[in-house]
Amino acid sequence: MVRADRYDRRREIEAMDPATEFLEIYRMTAGLEFPWDVTQALSLALFRTYAVPSIGALLGETGEFTAATQKRYDDTTLILESVVEHGFEGEGLAAIRRMNRMHRSYDISNDDMRYVLATFVVVPIRWIERWGWRPLTENERVAAANYYRELGRHMGIRDIPVTWREFADLQDAYEARHFGFDTGGRAVADATLELATTFTPNDRAPRAVTRTFVRSLMDTPLLAALGYRVPPRAVRAAASAVMHARAAVVRRMPVRTEPVLVRDSPNIRSYPGGYDVRELGTFPVCPVHRADRDAS
Repeated sequence: MVRADRYDRRREIEAMDPATEFLEIYRMTAGLEFPWDVTQALSLALFRTYAVPSIGALLGETGEFTAATQKRYDDTTLILESVVEHGFEGEGLAAIRRMNRMHRSYDISNDDMRYVLATFVVVPIRWIERWGWRPLTENERVAAANYYRELGRHMGIRDIPVTWREFADLQDAYEARHFGFDTGGRAVADATLELATTFTPNDRAPRAVTRTFVRSLMDTPLLAALGYRVPPRAVRAAASAVMHARAAVVRRMPVRTEPVLVRDSPNIRSYPGGYDVRELGTFPVCPVHRADRDAS
């Protein structure tokens, strides 16, 4: 299909129904319109989860995200991508079942699971509103919320917000109550930040520059909760200017006709010979019991 201009797909999305076509809309948003932005935003969403001590401490205790950071990153992104690509049946359902089996090995509260789900909705919306090459349509925001509601339902998460605004309210309120420093969460954040320095094209820059750039994209409450120093105002302004410049370039690029798949990225390195989604992730020998942390 030949598209007349850069905004044809936006008009196509505006004509769709996000209540019934949310999967198709989300695929277009994440795979065709904003593939780089969504990938970066979801990576940043991970840092927000580390800043909640009940989540960061658990990830730190398992040692998986510090001892095998690349593999854990690959597993997470490949499992999530499989659901987007295949939907909620077949290979996509197998990915959800693999994810659920991992989660059930630990006593993770429903509140923490729901918060993580909210970050997957809210962080990309806010990222694109700030640094995307065009604003999201309301249909794209609604479709994202509906997509993750359906994913959350398959994960057995209770009391899931209905709208993207409710997801945003939940995230903001949860962070206001629970953001705080934890040594385990900081260790996981450090390992993830170090991994980011090895990604293309970050690996062409000094590691200290990449780490500072990534921290410059974080807000002050997140930096404080992780125990990171707030970069100087000039550095943060420069990082934001780079992001806006990138958006201006992307706005003038040809329309993408094939979706970008994370599995094709050179940054995914753990499975050069291919993978079976049913074998991704961890296989704990026995459940790891922790106190329930559902907020009152």
